[in-house]
Amino acid sequence: MAAVTVAAGLLAASVGPASAGKATSSAHRKPTVVLVHGAFADSTSWNGVVEQLKRHGYPVVAAANPLRGLSSDAAYIKDLLASIDGPVVLAGHSYGGSVISNAAYGAGNVKALVYIAAFVPEKGESAGELAAKFPGSTLGEALRPVPVSLPDGSEGTDLYIEQSKFHYQFAADVPENTTDLMAVTQRPVTSAALEEGASEPAWKTISSWVLVATEDLNIPPQAQRFMAERAHAHTVEVRASHAVSVSHPDAVADIIEKAARTVR
Repeated sequence: MAAVTVAAGLLAASVGPASAGKATSSAHRKPTVVLVHGAFADSTSWNGVVEQLKRHGYPVVAAANPLRGLSSDAAYIKDLLASIDGPVVLAGHSYGGSVISNAAYGAGNVKALVYIAAFVPEKGESAGELAAKFPGSTLGEALRPVPVSLPDGSEGTDLYIEQSKFHYQFAADVPENTTDLMAVTQRPVTSAALEEGASEPAWKTISSWVLVATEDLNIPPQAQRFMAERAHAHTVEVRASHAVSVSHPDAVADIIEKAARTVR
């Protein structure tokens, strides 16, 4: 009986605040900002952006993108979006742009999309295809493939950036003592995720903002501009590496706030 009582108490403690948070979230005058990281990164890549958004009164969720497959990653984020009460500004970095494009489709509470040095795919396009559409990406030369067994028993490949190449390839404008840690803690993406074609994109029906990183060696700036123009997005350019959310969190927070201020 004591064990049951303790378990019930723990359950109440874990469910109670979460339920209360959802019930009161509609009282926020500002939309919730949901941040979706890309490949070779994790949610901490948004830390500087989160600090600024929270300082300005925005509720923020930095999602843990699984990086296993585009459709499954998007479904995971879509479930997260459904748990949020009230309007959402959804932002994605890099491969996270492909994920938010799919996840926001049909999600009625997503009112604005923000792409940070990100893929903005049309239906059927993959991240790998878009990265190769224009010259300038050196990512392929920096990758280290690792064979893995997938949950269904099939064989797959995880992709990492070689640690010795991480600073130059991913974050050349970030101090090396920081990129050394980023290289060690990077999360791999499956090759299948980068090769999977996108489903119907949400940017066709939801207003979009794009930040182009002009020194990006992962997604060529020309590709970023092409995708932004095609999506009729509000666009800004920042002289930054692919890791612009780390090197220029103020610029990233600024474009997210510009999108958020359009949400009523």
